[in-house]
Amino acid sequence: MRDAEATLGAALRSVARQSEARFECVVVDDGSRDASLALAREVAARDRRFRVVAAAREGLVAALRTGLALCRAPLVARMDADDWMHRERLAAQGAALEADPTLSGVGCHVRCFPRRELGAGLRAYEAWLASIDTPGRVRREAFVECPLAHPTWMMRRDVLAAYEYRDAGWAEDYDLLLRVLAAGRRLGVVPRRLLGWRIHAGRLSRSSPVYDRARFAACKAAHLAAGLLAGRETYLLWGYGSTGRALARALEAHGRRPAAIVEIHPRRIGRVIRGAPVVSRHALGPPGRLPLVVSVAGAEPRALIRAELARMGWRECVDFVCAA
Repeated sequence: MRDAEATLGAALRSVARQSEARFECVVVDDGSRDASLALAREVAARDRRFRVVAAAREGLVAALRTGLALCRAPLVARMDADDWMHRERLAAQGAALEADPTLSGVGCHVRCFPRRELGAGLRAYEAWLASIDTPGRVRREAFVECPLAHPTWMMRRDVLAAYEYRDAGWAEDYDLLLRVLAAGRRLGVVPRRLLGWRIHAGRLSRSSPVYDRARFAACKAAHLAAGLLAGRETYLLWGYGSTGRALARALEAHGRRPAAIVEIHPRRIGRVIRGAPVVSRHALGPPGRLPLVVSVAGAEPRALIRAELARMGWRECVDFVCAA
């Protein structure tokens, strides 16, 4: 937490009221200049399940590492100081991990608030998160956006210790999630709204350049270059709108360039863009020659493309990925 005096009390009360009472809450203060630290210490003085650590003002990644180093339980749940959790959150997520030992962690669905602050984009993102309800969907959607909201995570401590948060110049949670999935581990979802996710202008996701669209594209490109496109200089790109252009530019930094660009608009077919011919989907043929990156905004268009590729024998996460 940092300078969270206005919201910290409600956040900590939501933790204290959990139906699963066997927990320890490590509160890391990242150099607050308001009364946050004093407030947290007051709570800890009344409730021995809370432990407060005053850290230097070094940023989120350092605070996450500090907190994790102090966690002693086999399961670690994340939460921000301006959010709140449903009283069943810890119990429900803990039960999901106990029921399936192959899961390295789980998220849950969110309700963004205050509702008056939500524009069309945030409402669509909230609905998209709510559509992700299985480990398979987490993996298939991983390059579209981060499929598990960071404050909802409950992870096995040994997994977090093995992969660690790092400061790579882009969102630390998305980077960690992609590395965990790349290692072949499974991440699931408890398909219930168990976290209230506060939306305001001061959130890091809105105010820090680490979370801007260009950095997300750079993160996706780095992981695609190390994964689906590893050992390849060329790939196929479906879509060259603003989404596709941004990702193509980011992939160029890793020496990856599209051999062809797939478009559905007849007037664009036959053109050449940055040295790559624009072709129809019928030119794809069977999978195996080159990997395909589908970079198309919008869940409905992606669903249609996925269905078409499945009909043609292309396997998602093996032959192609969707990366919005």
